[in-house]
Amino acid sequence: MGKIIAVVGTTGVGKTSLVRALCKQGPFIAGLEQHKERPFQRIFKSNPSFALPNQLDYLLLRAEQESQLRQAAQTGLLDGGLDLDFHGFTRLFHARAWLSNAEFNLCTRFYELIRTYIPPPDLIISLSANPDAILRRLANRKRINVADPKDILRLTFFLDGWLSTIPPDHLIKLDVSENDVAYRHLLPSLLPKLRPYYS
Repeated sequence: MGKIIAVVGTTGVGKTSLVRALCKQGPFIAGLEQHKERPFQRIFKSNPSFALPNQLDYLLLRAEQESQLRQAAQTGLLDGGLDLDFHGFTRLFHARAWLSNAEFNLCTRFYELIRTYIPPPDLIISLSANPDAILRRLANRKRINVADPKDILRLTFFLDGWLSTIPPDHLIKLDVSENDVAYRHLLPSLLPKLRPYYS
């Protein structure tokens, strides 16, 4: 069974950029968010009543990605992933009243069932950055952002709650406030820590 490393963090922190930078340096394959390809993302951005199909689509996509990555010879790198989509975005949408209690419970049942069949990632890389850095990155994005800058603190709260349950030896925390898009200064120190997961 192949190994999986999930790169998690709030919107705009630089997850996708780190996954792409790591894939250029090591024997990894990526599972990306696929914003443009998702059928409900753009509709949901303009009509929050599509929150449930959007979330179920993402949870299903992430489950499919993990299942495929577990079958691969190379180590999988997830840009976010099933746990982030549930513990971060599903909880955020519920808090924003875009998901009713019944809809949130449906997502919870789906997530918990999937986790009985697919083990969680072998390693979590948690990214954080100061608010100014995140706002700059969000302003430069050319893709759909379903979470607004005002959601950052709430997302961080939900993610911190989940991350507190992860064993320390399965978690790497990185402040990437000062890193460039290619992570040139971070990769030399990070790659040796990942070697046990792909050597």
